[in-house]
Amino acid sequence: MKRLVTALALAFASGAALAEYSFVVNNNTDSKIVGIVVSEDGERWGQFDIGKGIPAGASATLVWDASTDDSGCEWWFRATFADGSESEDVAFDFCEEGLELEFN
Repeated sequence: MKRLVTALALAFASGAALAEYSFVVNNNTDSKIVGIVVSEDGERWGQFDIGKGIPAGASATLVWDASTDDSGCEWWFRATFADGSESEDVAFDFCEEGLELEFN
């Protein structure tokens, strides 16, 4: 699990332009995103480092750690919000160019 968490470390927009694999998270809710967990297999989950979170109505560019370069394209995502609620688990194809994740 420690390896998975390390492999999923992210950087915010400052490093995103230089990264090979990045995506945008749009928080279209009324609550700040305080955590994002991901899983390649739907069973083992790792926490993204999203710093202080993604405020309601804001967007952030996140970057995959280079150690995930040989992983598959499909990953499961779930967001946790400041109000204690969680999004549903949703699969995304990270091989898609210009991918934007929407939390509504």
